[in-house]
Amino acid sequence: MTRRLRTVEREFSESAPMRLVFAAEVAAPPDVVYRALADEVESWPSWFTAVVRATPTDGGAGREVRLRGGIVVRETIMAAEPGACYAYRADASNAPGLRALLEEWRLTPEGSGTRVRWTFAADGTGPFRLALSLGRAGVGRSFRDAVRRLDARLAARTPCGVSDK
Repeated sequence: MTRRLRTVEREFSESAPMRLVFAAEVAAPPDVVYRALADEVESWPSWFTAVVRATPTDGGAGREVRLRGGIVVRETIMAAEPGACYAYRADASNAPGLRALLEEWRLTPEGSGTRVRWTFAADGTGPFRLALSLGRAGVGRSFRDAVRRLDARLAARTPCGVSDK
């Protein structure tokens, strides 16, 4: 059973009590990466293995995400800036100890590719914060692996490295 979380706004990505920030690069340009994040929500499990299922809700204004381990998160899209930023807030979840969550994916041109910066901004109980602190390295590894798989997936769609603009 999910429970309602505290409603936070975009600035929570900078002010949250717990902030995990990771970055990686992909060969695809920002607009292609953005489409994979924001428009192809249902494909997330193919490249982000922590995600079991992702489904757009409310005509694309939200998502329901199921994670490994049985965690369910209902989200509202907070930013949908093509080629630049995709952010969402968790409105409800069954994650133990989670009180508030906002995730932001910033996309910056890097040569002919994209620098992907992911901010996981959260608040929770003491045990939740401790677990997140202890799990920081694993979360970073999961992000880097996901971006590597996303990069390979996007490269396989574009012949000879040509963008599918």
